[in-house]
Amino acid sequence: MSEQVISKHRRNIIVSVMILSGFISILNQTLLNTALPSIMRGLHVGENTAQWLVTGFMLVNGVMIPLTAYLMDKVKTRPLYLASMGIFLFGTIVAAIAPNFGVLMTARVIQAMGAGIIMPLMQFTLFSLFPRDKRGFAMGLAGLVISFAPAIGPTLSGLIIDISSWRVPFIAVAVIAGGGFIFGATSISNYNDPKDITLDKLSVVYSTLGFGVMLYAFSNAGSLGFTSWMFYVPLILSLIVIAIFIKRQLTISNPILNLRVFKNKTFTLTTICSMIVMMSMIGPALLIPMYVQNAMGLSALLSGVVILPGAIINGAMSIYTGKAYDKYGVRPLIMIGFTLLIILTGVLAFLKVDTPYWLLVVVYALRMFSVSILTMPLNTAGVNALPNKDISHGTAIMNFARMMASSIGTALMVALMTTGAKAFAPKPHAGASKELLQREAVARGVDLSFGVITILVIIGLIVGLFVRDKEKGSKAPNVREI
Repeated sequence: MSEQVISKHRRNIIVSVMILSGFISILNQTLLNTALPSIMRGLHVGENTAQWLVTGFMLVNGVMIPLTAYLMDKVKTRPLYLASMGIFLFGTIVAAIAPNFGVLMTARVIQAMGAGIIMPLMQFTLFSLFPRDKRGFAMGLAGLVISFAPAIGPTLSGLIIDISSWRVPFIAVAVIAGGGFIFGATSISNYNDPKDITLDKLSVVYSTLGFGVMLYAFSNAGSLGFTSWMFYVPLILSLIVIAIFIKRQLTISNPILNLRVFKNKTFTLTTICSMIVMMSMIGPALLIPMYVQNAMGLSALLSGVVILPGAIINGAMSIYTGKAYDKYGVRPLIMIGFTLLIILTGVLAFLKVDTPYWLLVVVYALRMFSVSILTMPLNTAGVNALPNKDISHGTAIMNFARMMASSIGTALMVALMTTGAKAFAPKPHAGASKELLQREAVARGVDLSFGVITILVIIGLIVGLFVRDKEKGSKAPNVREI
């Protein structure tokens, strides 16, 4: 590529647009967490049907990510951004005015098609426009998006719905997305060199079927358990198709995902560590509120408040951990972050029905602090280890791996909690009501989940010990304004 000529001012404008776009796309994913009951009443559908608004979005979003690597290589940045944001905006408007569930479900699919491109494109932008020795800070900015949006989404949606309609959150997202689209149309330039490559349509089919069915299998595991045929039959089918997909990517000249990047040891190890960290973050974010309500017997409001300080700390620390990565490299952060995460996750494996609420808030907040030390530095170190020509594939693969880890982690923890609650249910004893016994059973199931996650985090530390820092302070990437 040519020598970089994009000014710092223009770079900051482009980055601001991308961060805003990433923020609104992630915010949109979590808005429905508190809106589903209102949608069920408004559109007269049951819980299982309404849940597809979340599951379907995740499935489509997931299968779009592998295709994004091809699009970032083939299409210039400006039209790709405008197309993805335009698709997302159109889907959001349709969702806001949807007269029935079918139209709303279609709108969510359209939203997911746009959102699936936006997040990898945001990270590709940050890696392209910042020199290697500043990418930690840049990815810290992305960490703000990834952490804050899921934290405020359900709270914001709940507040809006309490005083209005389930349509209003979609309207709010549409207004912000529209502003981002206009802002991007006037400020984003092309900073990539498109390649003359051909899309392998068969790879798209294998990718969509394989990874889509796998995400579907793990979404079933969260509700039906790992012993249900609705889990293991789709899982086996997905693994067969994914094996065919992988073989094809390694044998054709125009793969949609360049899986040869896994020959890079640093990228492979950091991807594994990132998946473990993501599993240990997303699963507890679902499990802790369930524990607060079903084991401690507290309100839904308190179950949401318990995770808010941790989410805020995680987001606020992202920039500082990014700067620490730029200065010290990833190895010290791996050692500190995983050690703290092991200790604090282990503490959550001993929860009881009478565990003090304040203690749970403090431990969860400190745990999210340890997660913040790991998340973006691992992501940055992995992609930083790749040559510039592979960054588009590296960011797409890393994003997809994290999404798969989120789905697997959530399903795993819920299934373990359910299994543990049955297997280790307390026997009736004097003075124990049926309600208390049920609450104790839930607490034991939660303890089992956190015990298994502790083991996974220990494995993450062991894998992380083999990560080696590359030389920092490399030349800035070559970027030119077109």
